[in-house]
Amino acid sequence: MNLGLQNKTALVTAASKGIGKACAASLIQEGCKVMISSSNKDNLISASKEISEQYNTEVFWHECNVKIGQEIKETVNEAINTLGRIDILINNCGGPVSGSIESFSDDDWTSAFDEVLMSVVRFSREVSEVMKQNKFGRIVNITSISVKQPIQRLVLSNSFRSGVTAYAKTLSTELAPFNITINNIAPGYTLTNRIYDLAVEQSKSQNTSYEEVLKNFTKDIPMGRMAKPEEIGNLAAFLCSDRTAYITGQTIAVDGGYIKSLM
Repeated sequence: MNLGLQNKTALVTAASKGIGKACAASLIQEGCKVMISSSNKDNLISASKEISEQYNTEVFWHECNVKIGQEIKETVNEAINTLGRIDILINNCGGPVSGSIESFSDDDWTSAFDEVLMSVVRFSREVSEVMKQNKFGRIVNITSISVKQPIQRLVLSNSFRSGVTAYAKTLSTELAPFNITINNIAPGYTLTNRIYDLAVEQSKSQNTSYEEVLKNFTKDIPMGRMAKPEEIGNLAAFLCSDRTAYITGQTIAVDGGYIKSLM
């Protein structure tokens, strides 16, 4: 299916690995010009080189810590200067640390707030002004199934990713008159470094093996496996196309049937 994204421009955050990298690759396969960002310069350069070589196209990059507002402004400006405009924004970020509720300090909460919620607010605010001028835009936020069903020991992520969902729903009504859509993708358990880190943490807290934790992650998934990052990336590209122009303010789970709720 041709999604009609040829020569569209995209900024993808936290894209040096995992789901963010997969989103960038999916957009590039559809003909987009893409800039990726990450706080890890070495990983960023490596990802840019890998994707460029795989798809025979240039992938631009800019180092950015999504917790810092000034770096977000600089990244958006660099993307506009390099790409000419920003048609698509994929808001992705790393996950906050896991642990019991009583284990987190105020600083932990503030850090997670800046990383998960305020990064989306700041990037969307900067980019939406450009999109309004162009009367076109697609914003896709990568959240988690925790916005529909909280995950044990992920209270920071559960809290602020739910905030992203509410923010997107509110913003969708303001941006709709400008032909700008904003939607959320809620991935289930996905084969990334993040899932392995969580498995290690849970194996220690539950005094069980790493392998047993991974098995428990998949036992309640009807499809019997975790998602591949590219399965998230493919949906992101689809949501950025004209074929989904009438979908906005929605949260779509990619979870292999894990969530049992009707909505």
